[in-house]
Amino acid sequence: MKTSSLVLSAILCATVFPAARSAPGQLEAEARVLEYLRGHVRPGQPLIVTELYNNVFTNPEERKALNKLYGAFFRIPLFLAQYQEKFGAPPNLKVIAEQFDLASPEAAATLLRVMDADPRVPRFLTQDPETHEITSVDVATILNHPRFGQALVRQLSGWEGKPAPPFKLQSLAGDATELSALRGRLVLLNIWFTGCPPCVKQTPELVALSQEFPSREFTIVGANADRVLGLSYDDAVRLKYVEEHKITFPVVHWTSESDTAYGNISIFPTQFLIDGEGTVIHHWVGYVEPDELRRAVAEELARPRAGQ
Repeated sequence: MKTSSLVLSAILCATVFPAARSAPGQLEAEARVLEYLRGHVRPGQPLIVTELYNNVFTNPEERKALNKLYGAFFRIPLFLAQYQEKFGAPPNLKVIAEQFDLASPEAAATLLRVMDADPRVPRFLTQDPETHEITSVDVATILNHPRFGQALVRQLSGWEGKPAPPFKLQSLAGDATELSALRGRLVLLNIWFTGCPPCVKQTPELVALSQEFPSREFTIVGANADRVLGLSYDDAVRLKYVEEHKITFPVVHWTSESDTAYGNISIFPTQFLIDGEGTVIHHWVGYVEPDELRRAVAEELARPRAGQ
């Protein structure tokens, strides 16, 4: 099996998650693209995005869907490899659908079928022929691939003890949040996207955490990755989410530049706990139990500082 599956990862972006929905026209366009792919996938014959863009899907909504697919293309293999390494088993189709904001496990299976048909992508998956669930992921093949290997090495090499890459990110209100301006405070950088089930589950726990510790010592920065992932949610949807969950910590737009600097995030949420000197002291991928987050923050805040 192969990795182009990402190309379609955002196609049905909001259909199953009631917290946020794309406009009906966008949903219909995404459904048309997915249906076309189902009907035109042939073994050994790659679907060329530029040809689809120029010759098949010509209205703006359809092209927007194709752009989302292209942005997703490079993420699925990294996600699968990192998930395999973290959990010791491949994700099921439901998890893939959740992580890539797809409408259903069946949509995820369609993406894997597209990957399998494309000879340009190395075969690094095996699947059950009846259920289409992934049975194995060959991480070594991904590591050795020139397109994905370097990014995967960065994801798997560990962040603890390394300097956190600087960032300057625009908030939903239009002002900037800069890591250097937070120096001296403990920072939890939470990277999420709208409609992500584990991200939604984590949100109220982050709100409680932000209220438990003094803001002069600790802050959370919620970095929304919708734009990087090519998802169609707008700021009105994101602001409504902030209001409904009573989020008071900064919520900013994640950027492609920061995503590259932080190793191309492929599992959401991903969180970095950064100390007052700008060093990553904890790195989590996926949902984190609130007691673990609270313990990590409390232990770091209790640690004696130089000069104290």
